[in-house]
Amino acid sequence: MSFDPPRSLSPSKVSSFRDCALAFRFTAIERLPDPATVWTVKGTLVHRALEQLFWNHPQGARSPAAASAELAAAWASLQDDPDYLSLGLDADQAGGFVSDAEQLVANYFLLEDPDQITPVGIELTLEARLGDVRLRGILDRLDLTPGGDLVVVDYKTGRAPAPAYEQSKLAGVQLYALLCQEVLGRRPVQVKLLHLKEPTVITAEPSEQGLNGQRTKTLAVWSAIERACRDEDFRPKTGPLCRFCRFRDFCPAYGGDPSLAAVTLRATEPGSAHQGAA
Repeated sequence: MSFDPPRSLSPSKVSSFRDCALAFRFTAIERLPDPATVWTVKGTLVHRALEQLFWNHPQGARSPAAASAELAAAWASLQDDPDYLSLGLDADQAGGFVSDAEQLVANYFLLEDPDQITPVGIELTLEARLGDVRLRGILDRLDLTPGGDLVVVDYKTGRAPAPAYEQSKLAGVQLYALLCQEVLGRRPVQVKLLHLKEPTVITAEPSEQGLNGQRTKTLAVWSAIERACRDEDFRPKTGPLCRFCRFRDFCPAYGGDPSLAAVTLRATEPGSAHQGAA
């Protein structure tokens, strides 16, 4: 039985398929449970604080104190969030969690002055059709420069990549630039990754040739996804990150059976019949 292709692609899904087709099948095709982690929930918390800094505070009032207040509000609302609760943090761990988030927000101010920024989109959803595929993405921020140009900004709370991998990490944000061109009819003059942990900024200047290349690569990925769904042929790609993959036990490269993943992982979901009977 063949698989149905996903209804749309996001920059992260494009990257996921390139990284490992089998992991893509588990997450994007079979939609297997994706448990929250300390890193994903912390990233959500920091993104929320920075989002509200721009939503709630005009130019001239976007201070570190204002950001701290927004982080405190976001932290308070997180206390009954199912993803946060699933982490099961004790008091000391929760203290370290919020302390890390505070440092990430403080580091943001080392990278840019938010009072000098004019955002025209925050958590902006853009969707465009490229050939037979719908490309959909959510931009952390879309800025307007004093000269009237657009800049795509993406916040990152994990470690910045080594210099050799910078361009591969920019591929996703370059797709956001392609979305801007398709939807808004304007090519951004710059895309920026704000890595808050180090802190450091990685930038690129999209060209017409570069975005055409992104379009071609995205369509090629979509064709490969359709072919993999039709043939049920999602091949794993092994590498150093395999030891962190939650699907490793089901990967044939490590002696696993992919067909068992859906039954096994769904049985462990909260509220599943299997859990209820346990």
